[in-house]
Order: sequence, then C-alpha cells, then structure tokens
Amino acid sequence: MNTKEPAAAPRITGRHISYIAFAVIVIVYLVIIQFGGRLIEGWADEDETFTTRGVVFTMVIPLGLAFVFTYSVISALGWWRPVIKDDRPVNRWVWVVPIVLLVAILLGIDYSALADKGWLFIVALLVATQFVGWGEEGMFRGIGVTVLRNHGLSEGRVALWSSVIFGAVHLTNVFGHGASAVPQAIMVSFAGYFFYLTRRVSGGNALNSVLHGLFDFALLSSTAIVLDQAVYAGAFAPILVYPILAIVLLVKRHDIEPTRETGDPIPSAA
Repeated sequence: MNTKEPAAAPRITGRHISYIAFAVIVIVYLVIIQFGGRLIEGWADEDETFTTRGVVFTMVIPLGLAFVFTYSVISALGWWRPVIKDDRPVNRWVWVVPIVLLVAILLGIDYSALADKGWLFIVALLVATQFVGWGEEGMFRGIGVTVLRNHGLSEGRVALWSSVIFGAVHLTNVFGHGASAVPQAIMVSFAGYFFYLTRRVSGGNALNSVLHGLFDFALLSSTAIVLDQAVYAGAFAPILVYPILAIVLLVKRHDIEPTRETGDPIPSAA
C-alpha cells in the first residue's frame, strides 16, 4: 500500500502564468456566465428555463460564450496538450469513480418528463449541460490543474486546491440563490475531486468533461429547475454519489497512486 505522496510534476511547456493571472481568467469566466447571462436574459425578455427558448437564452448562449472563452485561453497559452492529456496515472481501481458517476446519471435522468418536453428541448438541455461540463472541466481540471502543477505543487495539493477553487467559485451563486449556495459550494468541491480522479484514470480531460455535463443534465432533468415537474425518485441517485464515493476513497486513499516494487511513486511525464 502506497502511503507516500507523489513528487511535484515537472513544468509543462507553453506560457507560465501566475496565480493572480489565473484568478483574473476565472473572474472573467464567471462574469461571462453570471452577468453576461443576465444581460442576454434581459435582452431576450426570457428568464425561465421551462421552454426550449428559455434554455437557449438562459443557458446555451452564456455557457457557450464561457466555453469559447475557456478554450481560447487554452489556445493562447499553448496548453492544449497538458489540458487535454493527463500523464499522471492512478491505479486501475479508480475506474470505480467514473463508473459510479455513470450509473448515477443513468438512474437520475427523468426520461418520462423529458419525453413530454420534446426532442428540441432535450437537445438544447444536452448542449447547455455539455457546455457546462467542457467549460468547467477545461477551466478547473484543465487550466487550473496545469497552473498548479506548473508552480511545482505536489499532486496531492493539486487535487486539493483545484477542487477547493472549483467549489469556491460556485459561491457566486449566492447572488441568485442566497445562503443555499454555501452547502452547494462544499458539495461541488467533492464533485471536483471526483472529476479530477476521472481525468487521471482516463488519461485525459474528455471523459470527465462528458460525465460532468451528463451529471448536470441528470440533476436538472430530475428536479423542477427546468421541467417544472413533481419530485422524481431517481433524483436521489446523483446525491448518493457523494457519500458512496467519499467512503470508497476514504478507505482506499493510500492506494490511489501507482508504485514501483520499491514502494516509490511512479514519476510521470510533464
């Protein structure tokens, strides 16, 4: 059993940015979503998500703009490879994380309620949630993880701080949801760690991005947020992901990193 924390990753190629620069990038990203979204809603005179038009104007457009911004930053920094690929593997049992997430997604989607809304609504909601998945994973598990690694942090601290930052930025939801944004931010931090492990076990930023979007799709489809329906029993499946994976990862926390026969962590390429 490995009880050692892996050494810090070597610097990646491409531009080097400071923590302050990363903070500015994240702030711009949030402004696009939070304030840009409100401007678009006002311009379109649409503030509900119960219709296809509502999903397009309140979700697809602002989230799409944030998605474009994220990958424009990645391109400008020359970070396509370190963002899209992850060269720091974990033990194969960690595949349990994306598998549990996928099972929760399949159980959590309210198929009947979605069918009543029609295929255009379903497509619009899928596009919107994939923009969330690819946008947030590109920003926090892509750019964020790369920034932290490039500053020489050990992988344990990269996992911790990328997840904490991911949760902290969701505190901006306090403007629309009040104090309920605080427990949400805590839960999102845990989710960030699950997506971080999915990135590492899959060797890239694609699977976690797709699952992130589908996880949000399941959550939205099973609540009254976008469908205006009664409580769906399957909505509890995504919620149960948190205690289930928390217990598994607590028990197996010392066996995440692969080791050589000597017990030393296997170094990874930058």
